[in-house]
Amino acid sequence: MTDTNTTKKGMFILADGQNVLFTFVLVSSLFLLWGFCNGMIDVMDKHFQEELHLTLAQSAWVQFAHYLGYFLMALPAGWLAVKLGYKGGIIAGLLMVAVGGFWFIPATKIAAFWAFLLGVCLIASGLTFLETVANPYTTVLGDLRYAATRINLAQSCNGVGWIFGPIAGAAFFYGTDASGKSTGSQTLWIPYAGVAVVVIILAVIFYFAPVPDVKMEDDYHLDDNADKTVSHSIWTRPHFALGVLAQFLYVAAQCGIFSFFINYMTSQVPPIPDALVCGLTSKLFETGKDGLRHISNSGASMLASLGFFCFLCGRFSGALILKKCSAHKVLGTYGVLSVLVCTLIFLKLGWVSVICVFLSYFFMSIMFPTIFALGIFGLGGGAKKASAFIVMAIMGGAILPKLMGAVGDKYDMSRAFIVPLLCFVYVAFYGFYWSKFSGADSLHSIKTTGGH
Repeated sequence: MTDTNTTKKGMFILADGQNVLFTFVLVSSLFLLWGFCNGMIDVMDKHFQEELHLTLAQSAWVQFAHYLGYFLMALPAGWLAVKLGYKGGIIAGLLMVAVGGFWFIPATKIAAFWAFLLGVCLIASGLTFLETVANPYTTVLGDLRYAATRINLAQSCNGVGWIFGPIAGAAFFYGTDASGKSTGSQTLWIPYAGVAVVVIILAVIFYFAPVPDVKMEDDYHLDDNADKTVSHSIWTRPHFALGVLAQFLYVAAQCGIFSFFINYMTSQVPPIPDALVCGLTSKLFETGKDGLRHISNSGASMLASLGFFCFLCGRFSGALILKKCSAHKVLGTYGVLSVLVCTLIFLKLGWVSVICVFLSYFFMSIMFPTIFALGIFGLGGGAKKASAFIVMAIMGGAILPKLMGAVGDKYDMSRAFIVPLLCFVYVAFYGFYWSKFSGADSLHSIKTTGGH
């Protein structure tokens, strides 16, 4: 007899035949939101370095505050997601982002580093709710075979947000008045207040929109173990426990590269040939103390958008590749390629190294969503709890960038790429050995039938 549930399910079709494409598109808008916020964070470091005369390691407090919000709120967000369901968790997160966005208005008046860091932390706390809910939710909005593809498609919207984030950062953080004096300290609040308004509108839309509370399949029968807590049960699965560490190290590498992109471009890129300085491109460069043309802060911010375009291309192409290839093998391969490009950056090979910085964006693109999908695979009702721990692992972005900044302060930004290089080694290891850890041939097939 044919299993009707199996025949009805598709990319955006649930087992009961319900089409959830609209819900998927709506949830994907959240990815664009936090991509935009993260994109602005990544160009904020250089602003504070110059305005407050901070070292690279000191400016990394921006990332620390951002990812501290993820660390502190991940478990509460997971708990609320269980209690309130997907819709309730999303609305709670949106309202918290709004509070953080509006806080930047008084923070600009206070004009102290701690005030801006508080705003960053508040917004990140709200984004934690969204990531804890939205990431696993995309994996259950249709056939499990396409879980990695769906989460990568949704994360592609994240890439779009990351492209526009640095553009907004360049406009409002590095703006100047008629006399050439920086106006960044006075206008930094504007994009964040705009985000606050947008998320309030989104919260109203989600309140009235259909957001079915779909449960993930329980391949390991964890939900059958009534005598054990969910948190204990999920930690007995190696693919989840090691996935948390993989996400910690991946986000650490990603955050370090994103955070110090402007520093790399303004300090490590060879002098710009005069032939490239003309018309529109002239605004990207400035004359250095050596009398040669170099990339300016605002020019590097604009180039960051090019980096995120590479990231977006990686997401879209990765989503297509993941439809044909095993997710863990793609992750392992991209991990190895990331190690290679970081090695070439570390070796300071001039323009070859510069190109490799952009290639690192491309190869990082599929890692976060793919690790997420692999980590929560088959956990049933424990997926929401597991999601909270994987989001908590984003704390890696608060810790290792400070190490990368310290290496950059002592040596230079090229040598600092040794930090993400080592992180990618573990990501590659996790990808290639995931099948052994999970007992599954791939993301949509499992060899084990028992619990634990």
